[in-house]
Amino acid sequence: MHAPSNTAQQVTSTGVVLVVDDEQDLRHAVATALGRHGMRAVPAASVAEALRVVEAGGVDAVVSDIAMPGRDGLELLREVRKHDLDLPVVLMTGAPDLHSAIAAVELGALRYITKPFETRELVDIVRRATSLYRLARAKREVMTLMGTQVGEGSDRIGLTTSFDRALAGLWMAYQPILSSDGTVFGYEALLRSDEPALPHPGAIIDAAMRLHRLPQLTETIRQHVERDLAEATTDWTFFLNLHPHDLLDPALSGTKVDPFANFRQPLVLEITEREALDTIEGVTERVDTLRGFGHSIAIDDLGAGYAGLSSFLHLRPEVVKLDMGLTRSIDGDPSRKRLVAAMISMCHELGAKVVAEGVETIAERDVLVQLGADLLQGFLFARPARPFVLPRWPT
Repeated sequence: MHAPSNTAQQVTSTGVVLVVDDEQDLRHAVATALGRHGMRAVPAASVAEALRVVEAGGVDAVVSDIAMPGRDGLELLREVRKHDLDLPVVLMTGAPDLHSAIAAVELGALRYITKPFETRELVDIVRRATSLYRLARAKREVMTLMGTQVGEGSDRIGLTTSFDRALAGLWMAYQPILSSDGTVFGYEALLRSDEPALPHPGAIIDAAMRLHRLPQLTETIRQHVERDLAEATTDWTFFLNLHPHDLLDPALSGTKVDPFANFRQPLVLEITEREALDTIEGVTERVDTLRGFGHSIAIDDLGAGYAGLSSFLHLRPEVVKLDMGLTRSIDGDPSRKRLVAAMISMCHELGAKVVAEGVETIAERDVLVQLGADLLQGFLFARPARPFVLPRWPT
């Protein structure tokens, strides 16, 4: 037994290790070996007991057997990742196989070691694990102080965990779109989530793309909007964003059944251009399939990124949304007025209504109405909210 003062010093320097095994003898042997090298072992005989320790905090590494009655070490690792993406987990097994090895790697185990093993090998691995954990925590603290996004999704395991939480905490906000006379034309459905690691819609969509889970995200959004719109009047038109790659989903544009058949309100499907549409094979035909179900098509953010004149050739939109970069402070910028006037005129000649986004002042609104914008959207009227906030039309 170490003296209390020495033990405290050693625990501070080398860490607290959770040892999980249903076999008491092995649990005791591992704990004893780690204790001899200055680490404090916290024993747990089951996954449930281990998770209670992890959730209580103060653990710097986990050493767990894979084969245990009921919930096994792989499930423990999976649950640990939901709680802490950095906490190192070392898995032990007396019956190594390819399946468990692959699963351990995919779930982010630090090491996968086979019994019997040398005590020195285990001690070296665990000592390195506790050092890595302290480094990871320090890095997060520094990034937080610097105001930088910590980036839990930087690795695939963390990204998967964050994306799963984003889907579980997903909800939709709705921002009104007004006609130029101040009446409500409709609402845009905007993606929101309570997951802090993916703090805005762009981060969630990027995660979906990286994980090849965009169809799952789109379907989850569709289900949420469908439920929300059951409470809305059929007089409103609803704008729903689609990623260009959504057009490649057979369930969306490659079917004879309208994926939005349960929506009672008119829909405008906004194609949000994050890349050139000409990279999407058969984009015009895919869009025409959706149009054939009675839905209108909109180009989002004209004037930003890839959204340009070539979009008209691919989409032949019924609605065009001007990027807020064009409308912001337009009342004091003669050059911007001329440019927006020309764009509105061109859209009208092509048979498209124009939505001016990002309207924040009365002066901006008045100029945009004067230039011929059909519809307006922005904080001047209402911020996105749920379910359907009534807008104001200040004078």
